[in-house]
Amino acid sequence: MIASLVIGILFLVGGLVLRYWINRRKFYRRSPMGAEGFSSYESSVFIKLLERIGKWIAYAMIIFGLLALWAYSREKKEKEKETIEQPVQRK
Repeated sequence: MIASLVIGILFLVGGLVLRYWINRRKFYRRSPMGAEGFSSYESSVFIKLLERIGKWIAYAMIIFGLLALWAYSREKKEKEKETIEQPVQRK
């Protein structure tokens, strides 16, 4: 039960950090006129491909993290419901 909470938080934070890092690199690569600066055409294509793949990975991590947190909340509700519904056993 706690594992889904930890995994959910780690994946959610990791996905958000990855998106932030990619967008920050893209922002600082721009010139004052708004054009991105690359040393060559090949590096432009390669970097843009890696950033696109990285963003998809970040989105997948965010979605997985949210699903893990949702699973944790469902497990917690079921456990609370189970403890409430248990009859008191008398000797």
